[in-house]
Amino acid sequence: MVISVGDRLPEAALVRIGAEGPEQVQLSERLKGRSVVIFAVPGAYTPTCHSAHVPSFIRTKEQFADKGVEEILCISVNDPFVMKAWGESTGASEAGITMLSDADGAFTKALGLSFDAPPVGLIGRSKRYALHARDGVVTVLHLEESPGVCESSGGEALLAAI
Repeated sequence: MVISVGDRLPEAALVRIGAEGPEQVQLSERLKGRSVVIFAVPGAYTPTCHSAHVPSFIRTKEQFADKGVEEILCISVNDPFVMKAWGESTGASEAGITMLSDADGAFTKALGLSFDAPPVGLIGRSKRYALHARDGVVTVLHLEESPGVCESSGGEALLAAI
């Protein structure tokens, strides 16, 4: 079943690279009592993700803050080392966007948003989406029909919907 507005986000242990190396991030702890934006991409460094999706959230980060959003999380089914490097190369980390790895895809599967595209080497990846959650409950969800498109899931579109 695909996650929808009004649903509580499932518990997840995501991974990021901290000062001491890989560390677990309990999603419920990041969401509890907070206004948070999550956007997910099919893959770090892939064309649309790299040139459109991440930049849209860098551009709009301050406007989200003005609307009370306390954190923006970028999630991908990639390893945490790739997510760290990608956050640095795009400027997302410097902009304050939290780059998180759903390394085994468990969170993405729990949302019902996993897909495979063998011809381009993407297996068990996340569909492209953006959502806003308050205290872990989805208030806005923008899911793209095609992984190569970043329209409704871009920063500007989500910002306009909050």
